[in-house]
Amino acid sequence: MGAQWKVKHKEAAANAKGRIFGKLSKEIMIAARSGADPEMNARLRLVVEQAKKASMPRETLERAIKKGAGLTGEHVHFEKVTYEGFAPHKVPVIVECLTDNVNRTVAEIRVLFRKGQMGAAGSITWDFDHLGMIEAAGDGKADPEEAAIEADAQDVEAGDEGVTLFYTEPTDLDAVCKKLPEYGFTVESAKIGYRPKNPVEGLSDEQMAEVEAFLEAIDSHDDVQNVYVGLAG
Repeated sequence: MGAQWKVKHKEAAANAKGRIFGKLSKEIMIAARSGADPEMNARLRLVVEQAKKASMPRETLERAIKKGAGLTGEHVHFEKVTYEGFAPHKVPVIVECLTDNVNRTVAEIRVLFRKGQMGAAGSITWDFDHLGMIEAAGDGKADPEEAAIEADAQDVEAGDEGVTLFYTEPTDLDAVCKKLPEYGFTVESAKIGYRPKNPVEGLSDEQMAEVEAFLEAIDSHDDVQNVYVGLAG
């Protein structure tokens, strides 16, 4: 799974699409607290672009922005909470949630971790790098290494389905996103996340199936936004 910041899913399925829109809506509402204009709000601009690429309906997108910015009169409060621990076979996992009820979320996440092991704060994050992460598609002629140097990215590697992964300092994420199109890359998603330093290797097919089942259960929870996994391959 390499530099994993999302668990693979059957995104074409209707229920998966609904989960994606739900997660993006929360991100949009959080980002819109700092202003409803994407041109003036870098964080919101990145999430809006991600929502458009996921084909989120315009009405859904605009409603989330207005709710987050307080323009609808509704009070929206989501708290970001992070849980860490191990999937089966000691595979390290970091789970980021956005929730309006922390007590409910932690109780439900604890249940999901019963097939693994939940850890204390800081028990896993030390084994990950905290980075800006950009998925970008090249035009077929662009050189990823050259683009990374010119756009001031820290590192680059090949991703799935022809997508290139660019890594940045967290504070440089927006600046690198703006520069990459100059060097032949179209940004598809961008976020601050975690990359494992020592990913687990050598699991059997049966063990891998157990890990993937655990990750799917975690990622399917309504409050889970991102799952970062220390798993190679």
